[in-house]
Amino acid sequence: MIEHETMDQSALALLPLKNVVILPKSIIPIIVGRASSIAAVEYSLKNNKPIFITAQKHPDVEHPTADDVFTHGTRSTILQVMRMPKGTLKILVEGICRSRLVKSAEEDGFITVEIQDLPTTNLDLTVDLEALWRQLKSLYGHYAQLNTKVPPDLMTSIKTPEDMDNIVDTLAVHLNLSFEERQEILEVADLMDRITKLAAFLQREIDILETEERIRGSIQKQVEKNQREYYLTEQMKAIQKELGRDDTSTDISQIRAKVKTLGLPAEAAEKVEKELKRLEQMPPMSSEAVVSRHYIDWIISLPWNKVSKDTISLEQAEEILNKTHAGLKKAKERIIEFLAAKKFSKSLTRSPIICLIGPPGVGKTSLGHSIAEALGREFVRISLGGVKDEAEIRGHRRTYIGALPGKIIQAMKKAKTSNPVILLDEIDKMSSDFHGDPAAALLEVLDPEQNKSFVDHFLEIEYDLSKVMFIATANHMEGIPYALFDRMERIVLSGYTEDEKAEIARSFLMPKNLKEYGLKPKQFILPNDILKKIVSEYTKEAGVRQLERIIAKLMRKAIQTILKDPAAVTSVTVTEGLLKEWLGHPRYKKTVLDTGERIGLATGLAWTEVGGDILEIEVTVLPGKGGLTLTGQLGDVMQESAHAALSYIRSRAENLGLKDSFYASRDIHVHIPEGATPKDGPSAGITMCLALISALTKNPTRPDVAMTGEITLRGRVIAVGGLKEKILAARQHGIKTVLVPEENRDDVEELMKEIGTTDHIEVVFVSNMDEVLKRALVRDPFHKPVKEKKKGTEAKKAPAKKAAPAKPEKAKPKKPASKKTK
Repeated sequence: MIEHETMDQSALALLPLKNVVILPKSIIPIIVGRASSIAAVEYSLKNNKPIFITAQKHPDVEHPTADDVFTHGTRSTILQVMRMPKGTLKILVEGICRSRLVKSAEEDGFITVEIQDLPTTNLDLTVDLEALWRQLKSLYGHYAQLNTKVPPDLMTSIKTPEDMDNIVDTLAVHLNLSFEERQEILEVADLMDRITKLAAFLQREIDILETEERIRGSIQKQVEKNQREYYLTEQMKAIQKELGRDDTSTDISQIRAKVKTLGLPAEAAEKVEKELKRLEQMPPMSSEAVVSRHYIDWIISLPWNKVSKDTISLEQAEEILNKTHAGLKKAKERIIEFLAAKKFSKSLTRSPIICLIGPPGVGKTSLGHSIAEALGREFVRISLGGVKDEAEIRGHRRTYIGALPGKIIQAMKKAKTSNPVILLDEIDKMSSDFHGDPAAALLEVLDPEQNKSFVDHFLEIEYDLSKVMFIATANHMEGIPYALFDRMERIVLSGYTEDEKAEIARSFLMPKNLKEYGLKPKQFILPNDILKKIVSEYTKEAGVRQLERIIAKLMRKAIQTILKDPAAVTSVTVTEGLLKEWLGHPRYKKTVLDTGERIGLATGLAWTEVGGDILEIEVTVLPGKGGLTLTGQLGDVMQESAHAALSYIRSRAENLGLKDSFYASRDIHVHIPEGATPKDGPSAGITMCLALISALTKNPTRPDVAMTGEITLRGRVIAVGGLKEKILAARQHGIKTVLVPEENRDDVEELMKEIGTTDHIEVVFVSNMDEVLKRALVRDPFHKPVKEKKKGTEAKKAPAKKAAPAKPEKAKPKKPASKKTK
């Protein structure tokens, strides 16, 4: 046991090393980098003392104590010191003798020790020692013949036991010993025991080297044997050819027979026959023959005419889709439409090409599998995320070594039918480089007029893909080139509402996880109010992946509770207390509406990838020189909306009771809270205009009114997107009145059918800014009656031509939590 106490001035410094053992009479360089080690070296140099060097027991210990190092080490002398960059030292040390650590103490940043030298014992030149030495010398001679890197004359001219002592340590340095084996040699002071241990290590190294030599010779013989066999085989083939006994003709005949049964198209059959004729004239083992055989195998393994029969039962298909997925009404309707058309028209062979667009986690990929199951077709998924080489789609030409067909042909081989459902997952995540653009290669694949004659670079023959149902998935429309986007039928899947998430959790996620964890429904009870609390306060996502993980965690906690006391606890009911204990405090809380002073404050509605939210816009008017400051990390479109709103106010200054030059002596600051969240889109236009008018006229806004809509310079309110999420967000925050553009009336009516009643929310359709002001401000905003000014009714005199709802802006967010006013 090492004693720890205060050392006197005669103590030596301790230098611990990682995976390095210094033996007496050996000279090695050491890089010293740790502060404690540098201090130990400097102490030895300053006091002109030797240094005690030993190895650490565990190399991963960065600040070793005396208990972390081996007690046996080497008393050494520092021969040379070189200072390196970054404060490290490079020292050259020579081992003097074996020593054992007796006592240790902590000094200024390093460890000092008292040691006991361990001189070599058994140095008498006895018969036993001489016999051991001769055995070691013989082994080393054999080892030197096998390993030419060691000096063969190391053991010559040895006369005394002292010489033997030095040479044994030197041999241990030169041999390929492990760290532990060198430490064992260091700890043995008895010369005969050390020679015995070293001889055993040396014998093992000789056995390893002889085995390596034997393996090397075996490989060489095998290579020579293969060359000989190849030469003899070629001679045999020549003889057999002369005798008319060529075995390869049998294989080729079998391939020809199989080709006839496949019913290949004329072009493919001609290509295979041409390759078979070339194969007959090639040596079977040649590289050209292997390439040709590989090409023929691919052609005959593809499903040219094999078609799986579709499930025409509409009720069965609808049942499968509803069983596996909740919601997704439009996607399901499109599949049922295809089945109905297929049932009505027997000649319909072309399958639809659908693109499912929606945020992560709403079930796009799993829906593809369910569609294949509903149709009774084979399903193959191709992941396109990160694909940037055209050859991944079209394949490589056969001139390249290891060439293969592209992912489309590989999928057809895997499906084994010519009408599978192929899911092109993450089609918006492809990129392009100097190898080509994979999106351009997909133009032919996803064009119903062209994919019936798709040509893969590897096959170099036409293949019919018109029977394949392609389903692409994407998170954003912007990532898909327009030419490719135009070839697909788009179905937009919006995020689930909180009620839909709760229903999915109850009907799908909980039964699935109960089965996975082996729980019975009565053992895990999750009340509806707790489930809704989880959805609203512990998750923030468009899909249900995070919700499923939380439900699974609650089940694991329940299992843990049951196993702790199986006799007393047979079921677990999740309460608010357990919820907070197991999941912590709520992670996401609803934005709290400011119900105080409402001058210069207006409530808007925003769309995000994880649902809707409210957007409070604050405006402050200050003395200045007509500047407009916009803060809150607003995008370019949103900033333009603010400028348009201010220009509208300037054009209506007289009607609003403002001086024509009101902006010349004032600075206006528009701020949208949550400045770390990027915001963009035009639909906050009327909200910003309202907040500006409220601040300039000192007219407060109503706290129970929220709005969305784009504003023009003439005060018209035009259509926006994301209404489902926005109206639901308004309902969740207790808003009573929502102002929506008149052009979105059809969208809202269709939306009401989907989400049902909006409870106590009144949806008011507005066509111009005057209507917004009358609804949202506490007092009448107009200084004079609007009818006295024809200018104020321009928007009514020239109503906008009713058009389809504007395409929602979906500028790619900087991060998932970004808000878009859409």
